[in-house]
Amino acid sequence: MIIDLHVHTVVGSIDSSLLPQELLDEAYRVGLQGVCLTEHRGPWDKFEFEKFRKQQDNVLIINAMEVESSAGHLTVFGLDKYYPGVRDPWTLRKIADQMGGYVVLAHPFRNLLHKPPYNSNNLLFKGHNPMPTTVEETLKHPVYDVIDAIEVVNGGTADSENYFAWEVAKRLGKPMIGGSDCHSTNGLGRCVTVFPEQITNQEQFLAALRAGKFYPATGLLVGDLVALEH
Repeated sequence: MIIDLHVHTVVGSIDSSLLPQELLDEAYRVGLQGVCLTEHRGPWDKFEFEKFRKQQDNVLIINAMEVESSAGHLTVFGLDKYYPGVRDPWTLRKIADQMGGYVVLAHPFRNLLHKPPYNSNNLLFKGHNPMPTTVEETLKHPVYDVIDAIEVVNGGTADSENYFAWEVAKRLGKPMIGGSDCHSTNGLGRCVTVFPEQITNQEQFLAALRAGKFYPATGLLVGDLVALEH
C-alpha cells in the first residue's frame, strides 16, 4: 500500500494552497492509496475530518500534524489535537507514549549541506557553531532518543540531504519513511512510504508503524517505484 506520509492542505497549513478535494483527485490520479494530513496547525477537527474522510473510499486519509519543535520539525501520528508543550521534543515524547503516538524526524538535514552561512538555516542544528558537516558529527544529537523514525526521502529536500538522512538513519538503526511535503498538487506522491499489507483505518496504520512494516520509496510519479534499502 502506497502512502504519502507528509501532506499539507489549506485547512491546517497557512503556507499551503492545496484544497482537500484537489488532494483526493490528485492522489487518485497518481496512484496513491493513502495520504497523511500533517498540518502545521495540528490535526483537523474530528468532526470535519470524519466528514471529509467519508466523502470517498478511494484513498485512505490519516489525521496527523507537523510540529515545529526546538529540535527541528517532527511529524506526529496518533494524537487527536495539539497539546500544550509539544514544541519541546521530550514533552512530545511523553504525550505520544501516553496516547500511543508515533514521532518522525522530518527533513532533518534540509540546508545543512549548503555553504556557510546558508547552512545555519538548518533547524535541527540551529545555533550550533560550527555546524556539523559529516554524518559522524550529527549522530550525538539528543533528539534521536525521542523519535521513532526518520524521514529520509522528502519531496522538498535536496537529494544530497535526503541521502545524508538515509545515512544517519542507517547508522542509528532507525526506521525510515518517505513523504512529499507537498503544499499543492505539485509533487504529491513524489516521495512515499510503502506498507506491504492493506490498511483500512488509522488504528491499523499506527500498528503498522509500530511494527516497522514499511519502507520509503521514490519514483511513483514516473511509473517506476524504487524502494530505498535500509
